[in-house]
Amino acid sequence: AYVASHDLQEPLRKIQAFGNLLEEEYGETLGEGQDYLRRMRGAAERMSALINDLLAFSRVTTKKEPLKRIDLDAVVAGVLSDLEDLIRRTDGVVEVSDLPEVVADATQMRQLFQNLIGNALKFRKKDVPAIVKVSAKEKDEGIIEIWVEDNGVGFDEQYLDKIFAVFQRLNGRDEYEGTGIGLAVCRKIAERHGGDITAKSSPGNGATFIVTLPNLQHKEGEEL
Repeated sequence: AYVASHDLQEPLRKIQAFGNLLEEEYGETLGEGQDYLRRMRGAAERMSALINDLLAFSRVTTKKEPLKRIDLDAVVAGVLSDLEDLIRRTDGVVEVSDLPEVVADATQMRQLFQNLIGNALKFRKKDVPAIVKVSAKEKDEGIIEIWVEDNGVGFDEQYLDKIFAVFQRLNGRDEYEGTGIGLAVCRKIAERHGGDITAKSSPGNGATFIVTLPNLQHKEGEEL
């Protein structure tokens, strides 16, 4: 996936670049052809998003960083800064309870929270402000549970396994943007850290995603 996605980037850039030049220099003379051009550029944008998400999926194992002790509060604060525009557009509120320190790959933890919080904001109910709650619980046997809860559209739990598979979507592309890879990345990150991810939900009643991680079980710099 990494090699294929990487090699597809350059020809796709040419498609996008020549599409832009065609519109700038000949847009007025294309007439009805402008609609074909618009659709071509839209398809190229979707392919670009897909390639970037495939690269993110493959990099969970190909671009690993050493594990180190990190403060999840600081990680989530950085994610919320990155998602500031999405929070504004969804009239969203993200409530974060005190989160623990863990030994983990800092970049991947940021990616995990960005996907989960971003999804919670994106899959909101129409005309209802998004409310997202992020919290953590220490469980027995050295396990930490991280909860990301929302008040969004939810889903039927019979599709629980499907939502964590690559390219799988429960909603149409016209309803919600995305490529169907984000949750697969989250599962891969959790498993790389010796943990797992699951979810609880029902249609119309929001969703709760639960990530389990070992509680400081591994030493800094140790590989999983």
